[in-house]
Amino acid sequence: MVDKKFKEAEKELQEEYKQKLRELKKAKSENEAVGQVLTKGILPLYVYYILSLGPANGNDIATQISNHTRGKWSPSTGGIYPLLKKMEKQGFISGAISAEGRLQKIYTLTDEGRKEFGIKKHLLYDRIRDALYVFRMVLTEIYDLTEEDLVELEEHLEN
Repeated sequence: MVDKKFKEAEKELQEEYKQKLRELKKAKSENEAVGQVLTKGILPLYVYYILSLGPANGNDIATQISNHTRGKWSPSTGGIYPLLKKMEKQGFISGAISAEGRLQKIYTLTDEGRKEFGIKKHLLYDRIRDALYVFRMVLTEIYDLTEEDLVELEEHLEN
């Protein structure tokens, strides 16, 4: 009788564990999906922007994006370097090995890259604006924030 109760309790714990594991996997998957929106949509645009300000290596680009977003978004170099390689292959940026200090590749926006940046800025503007509208609606409807709350939130984000 004790063995049967023990096995039932063990089975319940295993099921509970499996359920928690599924929930964690789902949360991780959803979190990665949000990250992909930034990585696949906005990261290329931001890389063009940073390089429009001047030459930089991949680490510098990640740091500058983090600084520009006040630490709210710090893309990994694991996402930046493959993108830089792709952009270089497409002729939108050029990379040259720096002989100063340690060897590193410094990227510069090409004329074609400047044109591409302008096109991407234009194409993504409406989508980014619409996404901000959707996020604003989520905050007001789902989280019951008022306009005053939103103003306070924006002020907080600016500091």
